[in-house]
Amino acid sequence: MAQATGSINSDYRDWEWSADAGERARLLQSPSVETVPKSGESQGSGLGATSALGAVFIVVNAALGAGLLNFPAAFNTAGGVAAGIALQMCMLIFIIGGLVILAYCSQASNERTYQEVVWAVCGKVPGVLCEVAIAVYTFGTCIAFLIIIGDQEDKIIAALVTEPEEAGSSRWYTDRKFTISITAFLLILPLSIPKEIGFQKYASSLSVIGTWYVTAVIIIKYIWPDKELVPVEIPTSPSSWMAVFNAMPTICFGFQCHVSSVPVFNSMKQPEVKTWGAVVTAAMVIALFVYTGTGVCGFLTFGASVDQDVLLSYPSNDIPVALARAFIILCVLTSYPILHFCGRAVLEGLWLRYTGVTVEEDVVRERRRRLLQTVSWFLLTLLLALFIPDIGKVISVIGGLAACFIFVFPGLCLIQAKLSEIQETRALSWWAQVSYGVFMVTLGAFIFGQTTANAIFVDLTA
Repeated sequence: MAQATGSINSDYRDWEWSADAGERARLLQSPSVETVPKSGESQGSGLGATSALGAVFIVVNAALGAGLLNFPAAFNTAGGVAAGIALQMCMLIFIIGGLVILAYCSQASNERTYQEVVWAVCGKVPGVLCEVAIAVYTFGTCIAFLIIIGDQEDKIIAALVTEPEEAGSSRWYTDRKFTISITAFLLILPLSIPKEIGFQKYASSLSVIGTWYVTAVIIIKYIWPDKELVPVEIPTSPSSWMAVFNAMPTICFGFQCHVSSVPVFNSMKQPEVKTWGAVVTAAMVIALFVYTGTGVCGFLTFGASVDQDVLLSYPSNDIPVALARAFIILCVLTSYPILHFCGRAVLEGLWLRYTGVTVEEDVVRERRRRLLQTVSWFLLTLLLALFIPDIGKVISVIGGLAACFIFVFPGLCLIQAKLSEIQETRALSWWAQVSYGVFMVTLGAFIFGQTTANAIFVDLTA
């Protein structure tokens, strides 16, 4: 029998990896995940505090979010219910596979966060690219969150302001740019400045309740539609075979929980790859039902006329939908600081690594730099959100980056992990796993390239 030993990127420590890696790992863990220090890992399994059922809940919470508002439009883009569901099912196989690969590589490399696994397994260049991608992805997601706030506030204000709309009669305090700005400055900015965001873990349950409520409202509104709703055209086939691929960014954005999955895996009482496979399968099936229910019912309700944000398609004075809008605003208000925190931590890690300064030595300047990073991040995302018309254009860009987290980096990790094994002979399973990794990288690169090019040359120049 072939003898194999894991020797993943043995020169990993030679890449000028600074001593504050453990601090960055702690910073980048999800606020709802608690793990033990690495020093205790030699004691064996059972170190974490999260049960398998708890891990399912956390992964579902990481996957579900405001991205579900774009799923009905994605079904329309894909060409109908059958094409949308088939696309999701095909991609789900690789989504689950990527989560299992990350857990395997996390055990092999003894690292606890996504980007540090990539650093340890693939080396310096992929590691830096991964960190930059995380920063850009979180930045784009923050822009999408602000756009969602503006969308929902427009509808809520329209329901509250009963005066007849005439040309030039809108009041200054109902202007979209003003409402987004005042909400961002009063609520989001103060929540984004603190160094630690552990308090945000209490908002996770509220986010889950909000997304489930939105799904329930959309399903109920389809089963018992409003009387004033007129019959609409329901597409049953895509406009072209390439149109199907334009729905992929939304699916990738919705199911992307891979960046936060590695800390969740390491927080489990029994962090075993086999158990983790069952956990992520259950979590992704739950997310599939939520996204499919929202996408199918929202699409069948409004057909080809569905908005990029499905809640915008409903009347302003619909009370259950108004409550759903309030839930979404609350979820986004608590999610923005978390995403900003992760992006800020990545930028901080890059800065500390290339300046050669440790966390302990840089305490004095950390607060000033954190304030500068936070305010700059906040103002840039706010400025872009004020002039980008809908979330579809943002998701079309960051959805391509989500494909990198789902396909490209896990595929690279699998390839490198298998190539690092010292074996007398290459078994068929070894070749199958390497081939699977190559296919994942190729698929992810195709999705990223196609969707990004489409976003730049079609959406953003329209």
